[in-house]
Amino acid sequence: MTTTSYLPRRQRKALYTADLFERHRRMAVPLSRELRRRYGRRQLTVRKGDTVRILTGSYKGREERVAKVILRSYSVTLDNVTGKAADAKLKPLNIRPSHLLLTKLNLSDPWRRRILKVPEAEGAEAERAAEPAAAPKGTEGSA
Repeated sequence: MTTTSYLPRRQRKALYTADLFERHRRMAVPLSRELRRRYGRRQLTVRKGDTVRILTGSYKGREERVAKVILRSYSVTLDNVTGKAADAKLKPLNIRPSHLLLTKLNLSDPWRRRILKVPEAEGAEAERAAEPAAAPKGTEGSA
């Protein structure tokens, strides 16, 4: 539940006890200038498959695709953004949505297309672009 209190302890409690729909709302990421002009919105909740630019930290300036959205910790993991664990293995680095900027949207979801008022033709085109191209049959294993 959102709070109107200015007390830090109540602000933190609101974060920890938030419902799923409130957590989803807090995962909003600002849109790039181009997307703002196109869709007439300032921010949108981040989804798996979106492309974002990192604004802070050692990965600043990189554009990567969202691999996972973690509502429990209010964080996002990105493709090719890793950190070293204690045992020297690479693990995905969790990044807060406030450190990101949306540059490309995943429009494969009809609900999201309806919210953004995107025509069906543009959404279907985005779906085809998002799917990885399959290798032609018969080319594997032939030497």
